[in-house]
Amino acid sequence: MKKLIITVVGHDKVGIIAKVCTYLAENGVNILDISQTIVDGYFNMMMVVDAGRTADVTKLSKELGSIGEEIGVVIHCQHEDIFNMMHRV
Repeated sequence: MKKLIITVVGHDKVGIIAKVCTYLAENGVNILDISQTIVDGYFNMMMVVDAGRTADVTKLSKELGSIGEEIGVVIHCQHEDIFNMMHRV
């Protein structure tokens, strides 16, 4: 299992979750956990996904970033190990 952390942040609008989840499904990425909230018009979503053994994390990250630009949000995708190292106390 290749766990990735995906974060999506930006102004709320219709279709953000649909666009991201459609891309993930089309690329064989399984959503393991998802949390999203809207605070004062700002959308924030964090996902833990299983990208399988063959998924190219760099490609997924780049394409998700492009989708984010297209819909007006910022999307980051990184391997779980990198995320954990960056956020440990």
